[in-house]
Amino acid sequence: MDQLAGGPMPGQTTIADTSATPIAPEDCPVRDVLNRIGDKWSVLVLNLLGDGSRRFTELRNDIDGISQRMLTVTLRGLERDGLLTRTVHPVVPPRVDYELTELGRSLSETISSLVAWAEENRPLIDRSRTVYDQSALESAS
Repeated sequence: MDQLAGGPMPGQTTIADTSATPIAPEDCPVRDVLNRIGDKWSVLVLNLLGDGSRRFTELRNDIDGISQRMLTVTLRGLERDGLLTRTVHPVVPPRVDYELTELGRSLSETISSLVAWAEENRPLIDRSRTVYDQSALESAS
């Protein structure tokens, strides 16, 4: 197919070319990023840090239900991926601050949009779940 007929440019990959061939997880940047930010806690941490730096205890107090261990694991993963920095201040008692890096701030804009979407659409989602659950119960009866 030529370009005028709507075909791909030379060397261009189309969806049809890739749909039959699975992409290895290590070759899929979207999967890699979603593995990091798609867990239960990372989005909440990134959203809170979008407002500025926070101490560990502030994060733990502001994220309902997160354990100290899970917050530690989440922060280490985000730090490893370059999304936040951890600054230890030489004071007694020890003080550690977490802050988004430039890379983390660029993701924070997307996270903020996701949070706004979720807040705006929560009533619709709740309503859909109720309708679905009622329908499933009626079907099971």
